Amino acid sequence: MSNIYDSPFSFILVKRYITFAFKRFYGEYIVVGKENIPTDCPVIYAPNHTNALMDALAIHAILPANMPVIFLARSDIFNNKMAAKALNFAKIMPAFRMRDGVENLGRNQYVFDKCVDVLHHNKSLGIMPEGGQEIERFLRPIVKGIFRIAFSAQQKYGNKPGIKIVPVGLDFGSITKFGKHIIINIGKPIEVSEYMDIHTENQAIATNEIRERLRTELIGLTLNLETDTHYECFEIATEVCNLAFLNRLKLPDNTINRFIARQKIAESLIALEKNSSERIETLDAVCHEYADSLKNLRLKNWNFEKASYNSLSIIINGLLLLCTFPFFLVGLLLNFLPFFVPVYLRKNVIKVQFVGFFSSLQFVLGLITFPVFYTIQGILFYSFTDFPWWASLLFVVCQYPIGKVALKWNGEFKKWLAKIRYLRLERKHHEKIHETKRMHKQIISLLTE
Repeated sequence: MSNIYDSPFSFILVKRYITFAFKRFYGEYIVVGKENIPTDCPVIYAPNHTNALMDALAIHAILPANMPVIFLARSDIFNNKMAAKALNFAKIMPAFRMRDGVENLGRNQYVFDKCVDVLHHNKSLGIMPEGGQEIERFLRPIVKGIFRIAFSAQQKYGNKPGIKIVPVGLDFGSITKFGKHIIINIGKPIEVSEYMDIHTENQAIATNEIRERLRTELIGLTLNLETDTHYECFEIATEVCNLAFLNRLKLPDNTINRFIARQKIAESLIALEKNSSERIETLDAVCHEYADSLKNLRLKNWNFEKASYNSLSIIINGLLLLCTFPFFLVGLLLNFLPFFVPVYLRKNVIKVQFVGFFSSLQFVLGLITFPVFYTIQGILFYSFTDFPWWASLLFVVCQYPIGKVALKWNGEFKKWLAKIRYLRLERKHHEKIHETKRMHKQIISLLTE
């Protein structure tokens, strides 16, 4: 009987395909700190948890195909026999929670023992240290299970280096939309052996100390908009102030630097809430008013990041879009079914309600729809044209890149329309635009002055 940490050829093959697809699900796939990944010791990867299956796949994606990561997941998803077999193949084991019934909590000991066995065979675990998933961008309390496993496995090594916990911060451009960015921030490993002396004397103190260290590390790797009462305000202010803080930090405008700027904004917001209740209430009121104004004007925040728009530049952009429209049309026709069938199935057949599952479900469905539709379209191309077989094979391969071009064109077209709308509103409803600009500047000044 094979062990869960074994890597049969079938697993390696499937993982290569899934990782290949995962990296292309995102418009930008960015990995920071890859040098922090240990290569010769047992590791527990500890990512923040906002995006269901995509969080686990992000960990798989940064490791070679022959290096499996065994994850723990909530036990209720194992109730279906077919699902349980698929999860076992994917090297996922059940973790039982209080809500699963007090009588089931004892079964966790068997799972924990299996986890320790995985680590003792120099393999890797993946454990979501927050315990559960929420879509808000802040770090929730760290549960103790990960440290119970870590200390149990470390007993084999005593005070010598052995088990390492690697914090991983995940930042998604969107947890629902395809084609946005993902940033995988890999932190420096935490050596469990450093806490063994304390653990021998007092397990609770050792657990609290290593938990606080993991929490601190994860906060430094994620966007932590930690607040009890002003979360929407924090989200709006982070978006509004992003470019201003980027300029303040004197960083080039790119995805990773915008993330760094958002982290600095989050720190400022948390400090402002702590030290100035009156100012944070003012900011909250302005942010909500600003968001309502954007909604009523049907504009986006980025429309107000520039002082003005150049009419000639907009005309040139429109002509370029017109010239490249045929590429968009071809890409849309070839990719309409692969791109939109997963969305249709999620909305109208499976009817998943929790936003945090949208990407995961659409990605899994896309693993099937993309190759199926591309193959069918390739066969039709071969059947109804006089091109040789290799041209049909090339046609199959080129469908997805053309689809990405079409997606990019569509995004640029929407931006072009938004710019035109902004100019039109500025001429017809100057006071509304002026007032929205004023609120935009006020939000920035409340955080920077």
